Amino acid sequence: MLTMEKLLEILEYDFINLGGYHLNLMLILKALSVIVILRIILYVFSLVLKSFFKRHQNIDTGRQYAVLQFLKYIIYFLGALVVLETVGVKMSAIWAGAAALLVGAGLGLQQAVSDFFSGIVLLSEGTVEVGDVVIVDGTVGKVSKIGLRVSKVLTRDQTTILIPNSKLVMENVQNWSHNRVPARFFVQVGVAYASDVKLVERLLIQAAKEHKSVLKKPEPRVQFIEFGNSSLDFKLFFFSRELMPIEFVKSDLRFRITQLFRENNIEIPFPQRDLWLRNPEKLRQPENE
Repeated sequence: MLTMEKLLEILEYDFINLGGYHLNLMLILKALSVIVILRIILYVFSLVLKSFFKRHQNIDTGRQYAVLQFLKYIIYFLGALVVLETVGVKMSAIWAGAAALLVGAGLGLQQAVSDFFSGIVLLSEGTVEVGDVVIVDGTVGKVSKIGLRVSKVLTRDQTTILIPNSKLVMENVQNWSHNRVPARFFVQVGVAYASDVKLVERLLIQAAKEHKSVLKKPEPRVQFIEFGNSSLDFKLFFFSRELMPIEFVKSDLRFRITQLFRENNIEIPFPQRDLWLRNPEKLRQPENE
């Protein structure tokens, strides 16, 4: 029969005993208990913060995410220290390991350390937040997660790309979501030289104003940009808050512009070349001559 004394003896049996360090089932159970308690604490704190955020709608989603992430990382860090102490690992050994890690960083982990601290900068400064629409290396996407080493960006193709945090901090990144004014976009079009340019301007403005994703204020504007080789070239500038699907907005505008131009006999030309023959009379001579 398994008595309490026998059970304690089994739990306290050291199956690892090296250089004064010992590990037994009792220590492991204590460590697991600490982990469970920490998870409960994290869960409760998260519920409290989420309830707070619901009452304060002026705190944006990105800032909420940053606060929750910081809370999670702090609890995990403190929890790791408590677990290590519980299983008998001395703090002196922990700091010695940290020193060794710093030496390793100096020898070849600079990039990983840079990404780690860049993640902290992103979460604390809020220059790039979850939900922001950014352009990185020409790719447009929405930030879905900011980790301590890499961030996840969801592209228009619904593909997730991983970007090192140091890249978001140190390189040129366009953040459309942090503009105080709506982002401006344009659609370019060319018309035949015989076209009525004022009519072209009115039709372009009409196409923009009819689209639901184009803002009324600031108003769309048309710029006559240049005399092209085969066309008079215009740009239709407009403002929109539809950042991710903006290419579809542009496509809709092009469809509507084409329709309006055809209804009003405005020609969209294609490149043409005139061919001049130096000796055209030779073409008229029979081949046998």
